[in-house]
Amino acid sequence: MAASSQVETVGAGASAFKLVLSALLIVGAIVAFYLLAAQGAWVQWLVLLLGLALAGGAFLWSNPGRDFVGYVKDSWNELKKVVWPSRKETIQMTGYVFAFAVIMALFLWLTDMTVGWVIFDLLLGWRD
Repeated sequence: MAASSQVETVGAGASAFKLVLSALLIVGAIVAFYLLAAQGAWVQWLVLLLGLALAGGAFLWSNPGRDFVGYVKDSWNELKKVVWPSRKETIQMTGYVFAFAVIMALFLWLTDMTVGWVIFDLLLGWRD
């Protein structure tokens, strides 16, 4: 007995329509911005911002838009759980990093000089 393996998605067509509408509103806002050059900068920017706002609303009205809003809310909640270091801890750790970088630079310089001395002076005798 074979079972039907078809998956039915509800609202996929409507969501695709909203995404296409959002893209068309963006394109329309940009085209209107350039077509209304004779009307003045205020009209151009108003039409552009209005078109972008409508496009954003159409996007947020779609399923991917709602998923995006949920993702942002979850990210914000996770960000609230982060324990940030105090100013004193931040300054101390920055000092440790700088000190470590200076020590490593000195160590690598000393190692380079030592290896150069061993290779060029002792083994090859190139330097006088």
